[in-house]
Amino acid sequence: MEFFCYHRDRPGSLALRYELSERHWSYMDRYARELIARGPTFADDGETPTGSVHIVDLPDPAAARAFAFDEPNYQAGVYRDVLVRRWRNMLGRTMWDFPGGRTGGDRFLVLGLGPEKDAELVLPPGEDELIAFGPLLSDDGAAWVGTAVLVRAPDPDAARAVLAPHRYAGVEVHAWEFGGRR
Repeated sequence: MEFFCYHRDRPGSLALRYELSERHWSYMDRYARELIARGPTFADDGETPTGSVHIVDLPDPAAARAFAFDEPNYQAGVYRDVLVRRWRNMLGRTMWDFPGGRTGGDRFLVLGLGPEKDAELVLPPGEDELIAFGPLLSDDGAAWVGTAVLVRAPDPDAARAVLAPHRYAGVEVHAWEFGGRR
């Protein structure tokens, strides 16, 4: 089962985040084979971390919650909240398989929350710029509750345009980059 996890930083936790970097990476190293995508989100300045995205393939919801809440930054209080949702990989690949590579161009996390009922999610045009794309689902996988996308785009507005805004109660766009050890 695939899961989308988004840990959002608590204000004032930047020093603690940096202090725990090696512990965070070591923890994530334990899940290297299960990770579909990972990486930090950033404030408008493009430098200050605001959160951490992990898309991971785990056996069940209990394993996903353990993954999200046993994470060292969460345990130490770096994060203010965590979104954990079932997810479905509509591209069938990991971020490391993205044809655009790890560098070049700006990358974004786009979250569409609260989609209209019974709408079918389809891949948007420009699939070559999609790093990860899929629906956020209820714990049992039966209800569509949103969409999570990692995309290369020239700016936040172009990233936002990947999702049809009229289909969502709200759309968030966050600067994002490939995570993990270099």
